[in-house]
Amino acid sequence: MLLKTRQPARQAARLAILAATLGVLSGCQGIGTLSLPQSGSQVRIIDVSSTSPALDIYQGHDALAYNLGFGTITSYVPVAPGAYSLAANSTGTAQTVSAAKGTFLPASQYTVLIGDTAAGPQPLTLKDQNQPAPRGQIALRLIDQAERVGSVDLYLVPPGQTLADARPVAANIVFGANTGYLNIPTGTYTLIMLPAGTIPTETTIPAYTGTQVVYADGSARTIILIDQLQVSGYRLQAITAADYDPPATL
Repeated sequence: MLLKTRQPARQAARLAILAATLGVLSGCQGIGTLSLPQSGSQVRIIDVSSTSPALDIYQGHDALAYNLGFGTITSYVPVAPGAYSLAANSTGTAQTVSAAKGTFLPASQYTVLIGDTAAGPQPLTLKDQNQPAPRGQIALRLIDQAERVGSVDLYLVPPGQTLADARPVAANIVFGANTGYLNIPTGTYTLIMLPAGTIPTETTIPAYTGTQVVYADGSARTIILIDQLQVSGYRLQAITAADYDPPATL
């Protein structure tokens, strides 16, 4: 879907430099950039609030994204550096579900994560890595928004290695935790999560097993744990947002 705005002139300027969205789980999203001057800022929205309705996201009078559903990750949208006021409205209404204020710095990327708290859906603004990880490494950040599962240990298992032989990359991750960016050797990994403190054996049944992923040298990713409602009840799931990709080599 196309970006909406309440100011037609500003919309026309933005649409000239915007591209199609990246769908993750559900809902419509904001529009991603093809390029951005070094002095600009970028922001994306991730909706991991299982209790909120579909959301429209506004920065002041401009719509950054609309009709976001649970588990949706928008692509990055260019914004002017400086103070900001963001509002998440129930889709198609002026009813504000949550709001945040802060500052976007020049030449920076941000994620506004809308998650559940005891007070209801609340936005959390995170500064994203927009530079390559050190040579020979990748940068992974884990954020736990799965409140129904309990604390977990996270493993990245390369091909040819068993879970029983692996050691956790991060341990005792609890709801609300943010590991920050962890530098890990470049490679291909399967993300596996076990209940915290579990000693893995060849018969251990993980709380979550992802697909095998090839991570490019220097790339940065944010992995968010969520409770996904299924027929059998809530299950631990992970969604991944691309923070940085190195330029393609010719």
